[in-house]
Amino acid sequence: MAKWPEIKLFKPKNPSKYVGDPNKIEMRSSWEMKFANYCDMNPSVIQWNSEGVKVPYWSSSEQKQRTYHVDFLIKVSTRNGTTETLLIEIKPYKQTIKPVKKKGQREVTYLNEQKTYEVNMDKWKHANEFAKKNGWRFVVMTEEQLYVIFVMLRHPPREMLY
Repeated sequence: MAKWPEIKLFKPKNPSKYVGDPNKIEMRSSWEMKFANYCDMNPSVIQWNSEGVKVPYWSSSEQKQRTYHVDFLIKVSTRNGTTETLLIEIKPYKQTIKPVKKKGQREVTYLNEQKTYEVNMDKWKHANEFAKKNGWRFVVMTEEQLYVIFVMLRHPPREMLY
């Protein structure tokens, strides 16, 4: 059975950018914590929220209706002067690709990876449709994209623009 991650509170330096109660921002991973810091500190991020968007979806593996709490909703100022709203999910790259049974891998491990992948695909399909209906864009960010963001936080360019 999966263990729930330890929940940590994030304290923003720019609480006016956060949509919701800035004293109750909960993060479930170090990657989410760092991305919250990016949202808080990047001047191109106009507003942001964590787990405030709930997307109903049909879970094919469980054969029932569920609710998906998307990691982030951010509104950004783009380079051409417009704004864009993004729904963002943060996941390890391994969970974004269909698992392949490896030689010597325990069957239960492979089945757990397969179920995680299927659940993610169900969630993301519905999140993408939900985002399109609202004029937003849905993005799954992995460690590859997050690495670039984290480097920018340590060594920001003169203008951090989306």
